Amino acid sequence: MADLRDPVTIGTVVGTHGVRGTVRVKPTGTGEHLREGISPEVAGARRAIKNARVTPKGFLLDLKGVNDRRAAAALNGEALLLDRAELDGPGEDEFYVGDLVGLTAVDEAGERLGEVAETFETAAHEVLVVRAPAGDVLVPFTMEHAPGVDLKSGRVTVRPPE
Repeated sequence: MADLRDPVTIGTVVGTHGVRGTVRVKPTGTGEHLREGISPEVAGARRAIKNARVTPKGFLLDLKGVNDRRAAAALNGEALLLDRAELDGPGEDEFYVGDLVGLTAVDEAGERLGEVAETFETAAHEVLVVRAPAGDVLVPFTMEHAPGVDLKSGRVTVRPPE
């Protein structure tokens, strides 16, 4: 990651497809950055996306320099990374889920519950892992359970499930 000052994961290689080196990629978020012309870092090297196809289970990508199934299989589990400066900027009142890590989680009264330590994706939605004094609390990142995000003040309002 020598040339990535602020790396952001845009997807993860989860398998191969066919014999010509196509990789199956699970996107992080919408997958909007998994497109032709983008050159993410994969396994320590920049690899241009030559072709991208959306499938119900993720994306199929042809990467420059990955020309057979063996080369594709060697990338299994590897993250596709871009520098934050290379990402399309979020719109007004938008943010990347990764930006939530490090925010203070507060309840609706403004009382501190803990800090967002990490996020992970489920089939239904993202989940915030709030590190609290009594232990980690998993909070679905939905309007019901996380009704407010204020990046400027570094806070996310949460309603942990019962």
